[in-house]
Amino acid sequence: MSDGSSASDPAGSDDAGDGRHETPEERLDRNWVDILQELRVTQTGTQVLTGFLLAIAFQPAFADLERYQQRIYLVVVVVAVLTVALGLAPVSLHRALFRQRVKQLVVRLGHVILRLVLLGVGLVLVGTVLLVFDVVAGLRPALVAAGVTAAVVAGIGVLPALVLRVRPTGSRRRRV
Repeated sequence: MSDGSSASDPAGSDDAGDGRHETPEERLDRNWVDILQELRVTQTGTQVLTGFLLAIAFQPAFADLERYQQRIYLVVVVVAVLTVALGLAPVSLHRALFRQRVKQLVVRLGHVILRLVLLGVGLVLVGTVLLVFDVVAGLRPALVAAGVTAAVVAGIGVLPALVLRVRPTGSRRRRV
């Protein structure tokens, strides 16, 4: 029984071909719990990194930064703060729509928001590496380090999806 669901459908359906026999509501509940758990993991690290970034401006050596370094710093701080705020959005969304029978919408939006949070975390990591390496080793090593960091972050985000992607098997799709 093919229901059109896929690995990229976070809301799920009656039978996603994953061996689970759960109602659509049970699948939505499970997917929502998964999204919240993934957000918990990202939130802690993002909040700690954001706190450290915010504290940098109050260090005496901050005044020694070049103007362009201060701009990089400000961009990284803005992205970090927006990422932390975005990580709170699914919970706020759930609260706002609680008991309105729109869990499928909440799960779909939570999935999109989580992907944006992961993008934000990646950008903050790249920006932080760029700034730290620039201050410590100079602009050229900073660009190399930021490029390597960007490649690693992109690889972590893309490679598993390519390697473990859903492959069609007959009329059904299965997870590898």
